[in-house]
Order: sequence, then C-alpha cells, then structure tokens
Amino acid sequence: MSLYATPGASQALMQPIFPVILCGGVGARLWPLSREQHPKPFLRLSDGQSLLQKALLRCMQLPGARTSYIVTNRSLRLKVEDDWKELAGTTPPLHFILEPCPRNTAPAVAVAAAQIARQHGEDAIMLVQAADHIITNQQAFAEAVATAMTLAQTGKLVTFGIHPTAPETGYGYIETQGSKVIRFVEKPSEEKARAYLENGNFLWNAGIFCFTAGNLLSEMRQHCPDILEDAIRCIPIQSESPVVLELDATKFSHVREQSLDYALMEKSHEVAVVPCNIGWSDIGSWNALGDLQPGDANNNRLHGHILAHQISNCTVCAESRVVGAVGVKDLVIVDTADALLIAHKSQTQEVKQIFNQLKSQDHEAHKYHRCVRRPWGIYTVLEEGIGFKIKRIEVNPGESLSLQMHYHRSEHWVVVAGMAQVVNGDKQFLVNTNESTYIPAGQIHRLSNPGKIPLIIIEVQSGHYLDEDDIHRVDDRYGRHT
Repeated sequence: MSLYATPGASQALMQPIFPVILCGGVGARLWPLSREQHPKPFLRLSDGQSLLQKALLRCMQLPGARTSYIVTNRSLRLKVEDDWKELAGTTPPLHFILEPCPRNTAPAVAVAAAQIARQHGEDAIMLVQAADHIITNQQAFAEAVATAMTLAQTGKLVTFGIHPTAPETGYGYIETQGSKVIRFVEKPSEEKARAYLENGNFLWNAGIFCFTAGNLLSEMRQHCPDILEDAIRCIPIQSESPVVLELDATKFSHVREQSLDYALMEKSHEVAVVPCNIGWSDIGSWNALGDLQPGDANNNRLHGHILAHQISNCTVCAESRVVGAVGVKDLVIVDTADALLIAHKSQTQEVKQIFNQLKSQDHEAHKYHRCVRRPWGIYTVLEEGIGFKIKRIEVNPGESLSLQMHYHRSEHWVVVAGMAQVVNGDKQFLVNTNESTYIPAGQIHRLSNPGKIPLIIIEVQSGHYLDEDDIHRVDDRYGRHT
C-alpha cells in the first residue's frame, strides 16, 4: 500500500466512483500540434494512444469505477467518440455533457455534480480530472484515489498534491500540513519555486479532485452560488438522451467564467489534500511533452525525418517534410503542414502568445490543421489564395457529408478515385472516376460514398469568403448543427 493510504482506503477502492473527465482546454502552449478544433487531449503519443484515451483507460481501471462523464465542447463530441470507439470492449458507454462555449472548470464541475446527483444520488463520489494529463503509476494512482474517497465520505473536498521534483514555474502549488491545506499558491517565480522545493511543505496542484456530488453542490451553494445557480439553469428539464446532456447556449454564455480552484477550493474550509507520487504531468509545454521520451546521446528528442548535425538538447518534430538542423542547441522546432514553431527551451511557456496572436487575427491556423478529420473521413487543404481554395477530400465507404449549402462559395468536384453519389439541388446522380460536377453558391448539395473503397475527390472552391463557417446544414447524420 502507499505511504499515504489511510485506514479504510482498501474498502473505499470497492465503492462506486464516477469519473468526470474535463475535455475542454485548447493546449495553446503546444501549438502548432494543438489547435482549437484538435486540442491537446487528442494528441497522439509515441504508443499511438491519445491523452484522452489514456485518461479513459486510467479511470476505468479503478476497481470501483462506473460510467465516465465527459464534459466537452459540443463541436468535439464526435472526436471524443472516435477515440472511445478505438477502446471498444474496455470501457463502458460514456455520458456526455456538451458545452456550447468554454466557461472554465467551475461551471463544468457544477453541471456534472448536478447530473450525477440526479442520476445516482447526492452520495455518489466523483473523481474529476483533466483529459490531457499523464499519470504513469496506475497502482499509486488507485491508492491515492482510495484515500481520497475515504476523505470524501467524511464530507471533504479532496485535491491531489504531487511531491515536486524540480522548481517548476508552470504549476500552481499547495502549501500543506499533512492532509490539511494551508493555502493555494499561484504559479511562482523561479526563486519562489526553489524556496517551495526546499521547504518541503509545498506540493504541485494536480487539478484532480474527489468529493461527493452533494458535498460539492453544498459548498458551491455557500461560496459561489451565482456560478452554481446559473450553471444549473442551463440544464434542460428533459434531455432527449439519457447519456447526452446538451446545455442551453444562451444561458451558458452568461455563466461566470472561473476555475474550480478560484471559485471554491481556495474559499472552502472543507478542503483536504492527498499527497502522492503517481508519475503525474500536465504536459503543459513542449519541454514536458519532449520529456516523455528519453533523449539521445546529445539529449535530443527527434520525431519524424530529421537530419541533425552538431545539435544538442533540442526537441524537433516534423509531421511530413524533411527538417535539417545544424549547430543549434536548446531549441524546440515543430514543423507542420501549415505552421512552423521555433522556440528556445527556456521560453516554451510563452508559445501561447503566438496562439493568442493568431486567434486575435482570426487566422485559421489557431483553429484547424490543413488536414482535418471529420466523422465521414478527412480533408486536406492543398492550396489557397485570394478567391480560391483547393482541397483533397476522402470519404470513407458508406459515409456521407451533411446535406448543406454555402452562401458565398461555389464548388467544383472532380472524382479521382471511387464513385460519388451526389445530391445537387433537386437532382441525385452518380459521378465516376475522372468525372466532375459543379455546385453553385446557394445550392443545397450532399456528397456520399456508396462504394466499398474510399472516395477521393479534388474540390476547388471559388468565392469572396471561403472560411469553414460558411455552411448551413439542412440534415446531418452525425448530429452537427454548424
């Protein structure tokens, strides 16, 4: 058993627990791999699993784990389902809480607690964690959870504290005295972080929480009643599905945006901490992501087709192109189809500033990759310029795009492999390999693959406005609204 296990922890392991996985962060510090519509939880590591998949497996390997609740943006639901389907047979069905917009963690956890209390009772124990963290010691994690469950059953709001191994400035800290929380501390300067490390009473704040649904709701009612009340108002009286809860968009946009730490944990007198060593990292920077794998003889971490000469202590990642590096050290170089990042390792926390600049400019590189996965297949932007965009679209066998129309662009489709079934206005017809069709702006249309091999087309868009949000869906088998 763990050094930090408490009496009754082994019994707690067998009690039901309901994991709540928060899958809403963008991961701006991991741009250009992490984008708004392909955020950090979906990044694949060297073993082929995404961070979200690891979180799902980690939770469901707990002895008392029941159905997991995923809180995510409605636009990411299908991506979550795709990751979950790859784990079919190892995890039970997911329950979705779909946010129309991000409002930070306090509203998300409030809605999850209300839903779990409604479905399983206020004594139900919740385990809240982020979808994009790494935990490498499953046994120590299970023991820490058992300890937290025991404390939660006594009415405590439990947070997990990680014994620091370095003066990390990218994490928040918790000053402790045993299991008692003295105070929460913001991300410190390097000088303060070193002092915390030497002090021995400070832990990294892992952002993992355990409590009963009823206790969480009671404490929020006392310390942040506006967030709780406004969040609960967003829950529909009757949901169309028992496993999908879609929050009211207008109401949710007015909920006060704040983290659970600020809104509740720093104010409540019922907070306890479980100190633990569980191999935790929040993968909050390119340095942290690089450190998941050992370096070579020169402490380089190279991913892709990299040609290196006299470089040291570098992380270089190339998705497709050949990257050459000569005579450099202490750099992070990340090359994708449409963006290149070069950063000094001492400044990787500041990569978010580049992401924020792109977002303020409404540049698509903050939101999409050139290669974008969809539930029906995948598309890649090959080239674009003023008034035109060229895509390669691949539709999986038996799948189809939504019945849709565009206000500002026309489209030419050329089939290069397979056979397309096309709805073009009031006509429906087949388009064979080496044939084409034209969709004028304002025309309702649909592209489907009726065959047993992938359908590949080249799409040429023409118009004054070619962004992805110029789409009106009339019907969609995947339940997408926009």
